[in-house]
Amino acid sequence: MSKPKPIEMDAETAAFAESVRLSLIQAKQGQAARTYTPEELQTIKAKRGRPTGSKQATVKVPTTLRLDEAALERWRASGKGWQSRAALVLAQHAPG
Repeated sequence: MSKPKPIEMDAETAAFAESVRLSLIQAKQGQAARTYTPEELQTIKAKRGRPTGSKQATVKVPTTLRLDEAALERWRASGKGWQSRAALVLAQHAPG
């Protein structure tokens, strides 16, 4: 009888498959998985939202600005980050 051909899988799937294989071995040996109380789960639960310290010092305010089509196309054609560059130009030429 010939050996079955190994299944090709990416690294993430292979790691998961190995984890499942090890879990099955532990279960057959009678080793129980670690159980957590609800209080313990609250302390290890992943926090949602932005990581601490990732918020910029200056907050940008969403707004609507009407531009003629040709000007907007030139800004967009200037590439990625055009909104930030346009905001900088507006700030530099703002009265006051």
